[in-house]
Amino acid sequence: MEKKSRPRKQNHKDRPEPEYDQKMVDLARVTRVMAGGKRMSFRASIVIGDRKGRVGYGVAKGVDVQVAMTKALRQAEKSWIKVPITEEGSIPHIVNTKFKSAHVMVKPAPAGTGVKAGGALRVVLELAGVQNVVAKQLGASNKINNIKAAYKALSMLRNVSGKKNK
Repeated sequence: MEKKSRPRKQNHKDRPEPEYDQKMVDLARVTRVMAGGKRMSFRASIVIGDRKGRVGYGVAKGVDVQVAMTKALRQAEKSWIKVPITEEGSIPHIVNTKFKSAHVMVKPAPAGTGVKAGGALRVVLELAGVQNVVAKQLGASNKINNIKAAYKALSMLRNVSGKKNK
């Protein structure tokens, strides 16, 4: 009688390395009021990027931290955008944008400047692979809205030829 071989269980060593870096920007315990009392859950907001011109973000809730992080990561993988980066490691032009009450201003900078930005905006720019840029968060200090405003600003960038990035 032939013995059927079962598929081998995959352990963490067999998994391929992801081709991107990820950073958790915000993790919050949130509550929802139900008939029987308060129901707790966690909200995770993650930014992913390959540091070569692609970036994405995800915000998701889950019963525990791990579930919320997994859902946010899956959502971030679906929201990739391509960021045009010049030879100096900067962006092609100035962008001013807003999302709700979060205003973001992103300006190109000469080589050697580095990333001069703060908070969630800095995380998005670094993971996108922009090396020389000056950016400012104006208005709200809400991390999620600032991530979305930065994402919107980077998606508005055009190459010198005027073509939209995708």
